[in-house]
Amino acid sequence: MKSFKFRNLALAAALPLAALAAPAQAHDHGGATAAVATYAPITVAEVEAAQRAWGDALVAIATEYDTKGHAAAKKLAEQVIDGAYGYGMGPVLFKPTLTVAPQTFRTTRDGGLAYFVGGDKAYPNDSGFALKGWRKYQIDNSGIVITGNSAISMGNVSIWDAKGNLTKVDKTWGWVRGGDGKLRIVLHHSSLPYSAK
Repeated sequence: MKSFKFRNLALAAALPLAALAAPAQAHDHGGATAAVATYAPITVAEVEAAQRAWGDALVAIATEYDTKGHAAAKKLAEQVIDGAYGYGMGPVLFKPTLTVAPQTFRTTRDGGLAYFVGGDKAYPNDSGFALKGWRKYQIDNSGIVITGNSAISMGNVSIWDAKGNLTKVDKTWGWVRGGDGKLRIVLHHSSLPYSAK
């Protein structure tokens, strides 16, 4: 069962084209920059499609791992990361759910890949989040904000493994439109919901 619910808010605000004459830039602590070359307004439908593609990819990587092993899952994960994330444009502001210092943030492709499929000695605490038997997901947006050729969404992602166990995370994604016209994730923050005792 794949389900997608748009719950509360979709806010689209167009920026004046003059403000977008220069490419957008992002900086990490190392001083690297990323330039966004293409301006075309992003739509809510594109954001929702990108979210579904991410959920489908997570299930596909888990299924690939269960049926064909780690090498096949890693190959698929590399394709997903290259297609969905903006690592080819510069650093990605990625804070996965289950990471700890000093490797909490994954601004590089290698760091992102290690989180999803593990097997990288440089990231010894990563066992592969995408390898945990995921079989279905549901996305519940609290809101989507669109500003020209960038978009941010925030809400919950619920994922179920093959045994029906549920994991629910609070998730924020940020996208820009890449030079090829496709949406690329440049911000991905995921955390477990706070539980008051």
